[in-house]
Amino acid sequence: MKQTIRITKATKEKLVAFSLLYERETFLNGDPSWFMHQVEGKENQEVMAFMAACLSYGARTQFMPRITYLLESAKQEPYSWVKNKCFLDEIPDNSACFYRLYSNQMMRHFFSALSEMLSQYGSISGYIKAFASKENSLLEGKIRAIVAIEALCMFFSERKIEGIIPKNTKSSCKRLCMFLRWLVRENSPVDLGIWCDFIDKKTLIIPLDTHVVKQANYLKLIDTTSATMSVARRLTDALLKVFPDDPLKGDFALFGYGVNHNTF
Repeated sequence: MKQTIRITKATKEKLVAFSLLYERETFLNGDPSWFMHQVEGKENQEVMAFMAACLSYGARTQFMPRITYLLESAKQEPYSWVKNKCFLDEIPDNSACFYRLYSNQMMRHFFSALSEMLSQYGSISGYIKAFASKENSLLEGKIRAIVAIEALCMFFSERKIEGIIPKNTKSSCKRLCMFLRWLVRENSPVDLGIWCDFIDKKTLIIPLDTHVVKQANYLKLIDTTSATMSVARRLTDALLKVFPDDPLKGDFALFGYGVNHNTF
C-alpha cells in the first residue's frame, strides 16, 4: 500500500513563497516560454509554443538557438509557415542532425503532420476540441488536460512520428504538460492563458523530469524516483493540496526550491 503524503505547514508556506517569487516576467529570460511571447495572434502563439516545447530538452544553450532558428525562418509567422509547408525550403531533406536526436528528415515529417492538423482542423486547439468532442471527454464543460495530451500523442503516433511526441501517456509527457501549462494558465506574467476557456487549469499535470523528481523527493511530496505519467499525476495531486485552484503554480515553486534548496 502506498504511503499517504502529508505536507507540513512549513513546506506549504515555503512553496507558496517560492511560487510568488519566481512567477514573474523575469522568468521568461532564457526560458523556452519566451518564444511564444515573440509572435502575435492566437494561432501563431499556439504553433510557436508547440514548436518551442517540442525542442526543449537538453541544455538551454543548445536548444534555444535552434528554436530561434525556427522563429526567424518563419519570420514571426509560424502558423502560416507550418500550414503552407514553407519549412520545406528551410530544412534540408536529409538525415543530418537538426538538434540532438532530431534529424532534418524527422523535423520535416513532424512539421508535415502538424501542417495536416492545421489544414484539417484550423488550429491545434481546434483539433483537441474535435478529439474531445468525439471521445465525449468533457468535464463540467471543459476538457481535462490528460485528454489533450492523449489527443496529441494519438495524432502524431498515427502518422509514425517517433521521438518528438510520445506515442502514448505512459511516460511523463513532460514537454506536452509544459506546453499545456503555457497555454492554459491565465493571469500569469509567464503563461499565456489563451486556452483557459476550454481546458481547466485544475486538471493540468506537472511537467515531470528527473530534476523535478529530485526536488519533490527532497520535499517528501512523492516517494519514488520514477518519471512516469502516474508519478506526475501523484505529484500534481500533492501540489493541489498547496495550490487547490492552480496546481501548476507548483512548477514555479519547485523551480524556486531547486535554486534555493540549500536554504530551505
